[in-house]
Amino acid sequence: MKNIICFLFLALSTTLFAQKPAVVSIQTNAQCGDCKERIETALNQIKGVVYAELNLETKIVEIKYKPTKTDVATLQNALTAIGYDADDQKADATAQKALPLCCQPGGH
Repeated sequence: MKNIICFLFLALSTTLFAQKPAVVSIQTNAQCGDCKERIETALNQIKGVVYAELNLETKIVEIKYKPTKTDVATLQNALTAIGYDADDQKADATAQKALPLCCQPGGH
């Protein structure tokens, strides 16, 4: 009986003290479906990201993440590293030139 009570206490306490995910919206310069796929794939591979979804009309990517595992700066850096702007941070020039022509600025 003691073991069951201890197990229940431990199971409930971990759930109660777990940190809630945070949500951030980051403005990008994405242009097409290829951009959407590339951005969502890269962000969803980051440890701590619950989901990332890009709205192509607004060019804003919404990211739900666990603050104990990652932070906004890491998410922004991931975007710039694959060739996209992230809010006021400019894309890595080399990565941007490596994107397909339709995904580069002015490509559409």
